[in-house]
Amino acid sequence: MITKATLQDIPALTTLINSAYRGETSKKGWTTEAHLLEGKRTDELEMTQIFLDPKNMILKFTENDRIIGSVLLVEKGHQLYLGMLTVSPELQNSGIGKKLLAEAEIHAKSLGLSGIIMTVISVREELIAWYKRHDYVDTGEREPFPQSEIHITVSEEPLEFIFLEKKI
Repeated sequence: MITKATLQDIPALTTLINSAYRGETSKKGWTTEAHLLEGKRTDELEMTQIFLDPKNMILKFTENDRIIGSVLLVEKGHQLYLGMLTVSPELQNSGIGKKLLAEAEIHAKSLGLSGIIMTVISVREELIAWYKRHDYVDTGEREPFPQSEIHITVSEEPLEFIFLEKKI
């Protein structure tokens, strides 16, 4: 079931997101960033800040009272920014991500927005291909990957974000 996440979900969401993006547990799935980045993907402080901004919403995918997927949706002008699409590593390739994408589109349409945008790390070719199969296109726009105490680069390749967009 996909519903709007609440502040009470922050601990479970933080654990889920970190398990899917970084560290050993993330290597069970195909969307890992562990070969590119060390550290955590997010923390409870960042998640709290996300929830406190009224332009943000996190959808959660729950099964048997356990959050197994989530996505961040942010109103940005005439578009919806989609970020941190997450599925529990052991459940990836089961259609949960596709369902969260579809729900994001429904949300964007309900707000009268014209499209969905996102950023993806440029070297994540398999992930970019997955989004392209779901009608997202590379806009050609690029942005340097931010360096911080959370995002510690271990990749030899320089990292940058590419922008993907889907008109709705």
